[in-house]
Amino acid sequence: MVVILFFGRLSKLTAAVSHNRGASPTAGVPNPGPRGPVSSLRVSSSVFQGSDSELKPDKDGVSDSESKVDSGVPEVPVPPDDTPEVLNKALSGLSSRWKNWWVRGILTLAMISFFFIIIYLGPMVLMMIVLCVQIKCFHEIITIGYSVYHSYDLPWFRTLSWYFLLCVNYFFYGETVTDYFFTLVQREEPLRILSKYHRFISFALYLTGFCMFVLSLVKKHYRLQFYMFGWTHVTLLIVVTQSHLIIHNLFEGMIWFIVPISCVICNDIMAYMFGFFFGRTPLIKLSPKKTWEGFIGGLFATIVFGILLSYVMASCRYFVCPVEFNNDSNSFQVDCEPSELFQLQEYTLPSVLESVTGWTTVRLYPFQIHSIALSSFASIVGPFGGFFASGFKRAFKIKDFANTIPGHGGIMDRFDCQYIMATFVNVYIASFIRGPNPSKVIQQLLALRPDQQLHIFNSLKAHLIEKGLLPAMEVNA
Repeated sequence: MVVILFFGRLSKLTAAVSHNRGASPTAGVPNPGPRGPVSSLRVSSSVFQGSDSELKPDKDGVSDSESKVDSGVPEVPVPPDDTPEVLNKALSGLSSRWKNWWVRGILTLAMISFFFIIIYLGPMVLMMIVLCVQIKCFHEIITIGYSVYHSYDLPWFRTLSWYFLLCVNYFFYGETVTDYFFTLVQREEPLRILSKYHRFISFALYLTGFCMFVLSLVKKHYRLQFYMFGWTHVTLLIVVTQSHLIIHNLFEGMIWFIVPISCVICNDIMAYMFGFFFGRTPLIKLSPKKTWEGFIGGLFATIVFGILLSYVMASCRYFVCPVEFNNDSNSFQVDCEPSELFQLQEYTLPSVLESVTGWTTVRLYPFQIHSIALSSFASIVGPFGGFFASGFKRAFKIKDFANTIPGHGGIMDRFDCQYIMATFVNVYIASFIRGPNPSKVIQQLLALRPDQQLHIFNSLKAHLIEKGLLPAMEVNA
């Protein structure tokens, strides 16, 4: 609800663009500067100022309406085209449509190759890549805010934004270290202290940033500073929180990381291809180039792709075993006895499918059935992450978040759907897959004092005797 209200307010800011074009600046308010490559985004003063009662000066005779803050929103400059010169020369004879096709295609193959490389390098590298992507996405969104409001010289805006990013990452990654590196944390005294007081330290760090923000408030920028405070926190909610969920998915097994990401990539590619060649019917006004043909074609292609990819990966322990930290080697290990989810089972086909295929039964990994749910979400709901990003970009009259990847835009342009997918996968695992984890329970017991451990042992022993399980266990022993 907070996200909807915040971006609803932003949409009001940009909705008044055409209404206020050509209006003279408020008295005493400097002009925001010359126009750049993109037409300036001007906002009606009423959007910022609210009702007439808000226009009255305060005790010092200065109101928000008299400040530069409320004069409007400056332009967001268009980043230059960073398409490699080699590609520009090679594709110079093509139309812009086909040139974009080849640029996107070549860079897509390059990104997929890079994805294979980081998978080969292992879970630690994957986690570092997730962190780097998170920082870059945060940078792109914050840069848009700074580009819009930099002429107002907001005190400490960028400093506080990055400080809050540091605080939130410290909190989330500290929680992750405590959960998945428990033996290492208990072995090292400094880490044990940091783990014990982790949440208090995190709160103290955030509180410091909060106080810094309050101290940075300037009378003529009050309203705009609170807008940017909300901007930063919504960005943290969208980017950092969901990056944390991606890492949690990774620890459940790399298959829970790779398959969802690959399904989103496949859907993006296949929807683009079906739309490019067969697209006729517009899908949504926010993205005029999206078509129903691309949407439906991408859906079926992604489901088939998800089933096939799951079959290949489910047979490899490296992908299906949970990522665990080995205390002896001080490294990650992905070796285990695969659960029933990753063991072939025989399923009886419904009569309809039996009449079509001629098969009575089929052998599948249970994970392949779950992959249908993942693929369907990536194809049906996942694109709404992209539509959300499109609405945001339209609000500021920009084409892409950045120009990091020629033909694709910024990193955030590639991960807008991935973040909502990561949240779904995390909720899906917690709801339908994950059960009690005995190893984590034992880790927590080992962290207790000896008298507490003995009390739990006696309680458990009495419970097992009452259930009649302990004598049976003793006989078997």
